[in-house]
Amino acid sequence: MGTRRLLVTGDDGFVGRNVFAMEQDIRRMFGWQLLRPPAPYDLRDPASLDALLAATRPDGVIHLAGISFVPDSYKDPEGTFQINFIGTLHLLQALKKNGFAGNFLYVSSGDVYGRLRPEELPVDEKHLPYPVNPYAVSKLAAEALCQQWALTERFKPLVARPFNHIGPGQREEFVLATMARQVVRVRLGLQPPLIDVGDIDVVRDFLDVRDVIVAYLRLLDHGQRGEIYNVCSGQGQRIRDLINALMRLAGVEAELQLDAERFRPSDQRAIVGSNRKLVDATAWQPEHVLDDTLGVVIEDWERRLT
Repeated sequence: MGTRRLLVTGDDGFVGRNVFAMEQDIRRMFGWQLLRPPAPYDLRDPASLDALLAATRPDGVIHLAGISFVPDSYKDPEGTFQINFIGTLHLLQALKKNGFAGNFLYVSSGDVYGRLRPEELPVDEKHLPYPVNPYAVSKLAAEALCQQWALTERFKPLVARPFNHIGPGQREEFVLATMARQVVRVRLGLQPPLIDVGDIDVVRDFLDVRDVIVAYLRLLDHGQRGEIYNVCSGQGQRIRDLINALMRLAGVEAELQLDAERFRPSDQRAIVGSNRKLVDATAWQPEHVLDDTLGVVIEDWERRLT
């Protein structure tokens, strides 16, 4: 397999930084050379995207850039749409203008499914989305845009719907990142043995970010034009159990303390996805055990707090 040039938007975000941390493995395993943007760009500025594409000339694109934290989308729904939806349109237009002819993976979110009944789990891609927050609406709109472009353009757009993923460098606002941060602070003596929590009896579907990235790369090579693929473990994990695992791995004992501000009114009890379509298309399988991933997250917070 010859070396191909891969552009990853959002390279300074959580997943993007982990992509570049895997740079050597990605080149060895998949034959992709990661491209580093020569200058800053803005999804709201078509001219900056034209300059980016003219300078990099990628053979493939993984589009990660966007607003990714649900509460931020409530604070600024218009800005969320400008970046997640209109920004994706700007990028597609710039790709077309610069003669792009490769594969384009749009990274959406499992959050687009919205409210799900227990009997609908694990949810698969045939299920009709029903987004319940501005972030999910913006992602679903961009998915539809990519599917429309798949019908009319010479390059190949397709869509990934990742569920929860964790790893080093994640913003502390995300649930397991903030729990791990507090656990490490207790271990370091930076706070009393109290962990502030929201609703921790909800169930979510978690993957190691490295497994998520490998799934994206496999989809880029083997996914079908215009198709949508869940990226998930297929297994539900209760947040309470994961917090207990973090404390066990860190050697910490602490009391869990309810914080009303951490509750989200639109949260549902359980969200678990089916990865069957992804596995059938790419032969992907997750490789990282959840306890090992939680250990990596603890080590990351120790570095960040000392």
